[in-house]
Amino acid sequence: MPKTDSHYWIGFDLGGTKMFSVVYDGNYQRVGKHRTKTKGHEGADAGLKRIISTIRQSIEDAEITLEEVGGIGIGCPGPLDLDRGILEYAPNLGWREVPIKRAIEKELNCPVSIMNDVDAGVYGEYRFGAGKKHRTVVGVFPGTGIGGGCVYDGSILRGARSSAMEIGHMEVIPDGPMCGCGKRGCLEAVASRLVIASRAAAAAFRGQAPHLLANYGTDLSNIRSGALSESIRSGDKSIDKIVRNAARHIGIAVANVVHLIAPDMVILGGGLVEAMPDLFVSEVRSAAADRILATFAGSFEVSAAKLGDTASVLGAAAWAEQQVLGD
Repeated sequence: MPKTDSHYWIGFDLGGTKMFSVVYDGNYQRVGKHRTKTKGHEGADAGLKRIISTIRQSIEDAEITLEEVGGIGIGCPGPLDLDRGILEYAPNLGWREVPIKRAIEKELNCPVSIMNDVDAGVYGEYRFGAGKKHRTVVGVFPGTGIGGGCVYDGSILRGARSSAMEIGHMEVIPDGPMCGCGKRGCLEAVASRLVIASRAAAAAFRGQAPHLLANYGTDLSNIRSGALSESIRSGDKSIDKIVRNAARHIGIAVANVVHLIAPDMVILGGGLVEAMPDLFVSEVRSAAADRILATFAGSFEVSAAKLGDTASVLGAAAWAEQQVLGD
């Protein structure tokens, strides 16, 4: 394998709709990239070949050699076996028990670290974004589901075998609405974009959101983050209430996490937050502050993420460096 004093590190995001590989130099300046769409249910073998091809093309774009790469970090969705480097299940891809680490290391002869894609984004924000210079950073990323991650004193918080911080499945309403996981009252069941969109569609159907109805209708596929933000700006008060209620439930979950691990920074990210950063930050901050013990008052900040969709590739590359070189 290449020498560990190499100055180039690769971050790879295996997202739900894309594969994105970025090459960084030792100062984390981007020097090469390649992006391709994920092909649903193409099969794991074909998918692995396209991952490797995407990485190779990013190296070509950087005009460096493979021997100059010190390590590759792969941000993956779904449950992972972190020690063995196996993607256990990715429902959007239809993959099960995929030995990502072993396959890529064998093909490229380069150290590979896999990590949860949300952990990669939180680590990126910790190193280079809103969490920079903070000790313990918690990330909450509402989207189709609600992802969570934590960097605790420089290390990604994890379990004995798998990733941790499944904040989307923290119970916030006892015996509340059914979640996609089959349990009741999960944060995802009351605060994910899918749930917000469904409630917004119902409000539009009832005539309570005239702007949303006129411009986007009641089809959930059309009611995305930008549509919700535009609806609120255009005076649809019912949509404003729906989104704020969801944000307050995220604040409840954040308060619980504060009591457990006392982060000094909570970062909110994802498309919903990008579309309405002030709303989410203010509501989450207020809801959390109302529920924490007095001893934790003023001990943490709440901020919107700063890096957008580059957080995960930056974080994956930086984590690969940390795993290869150590502190």
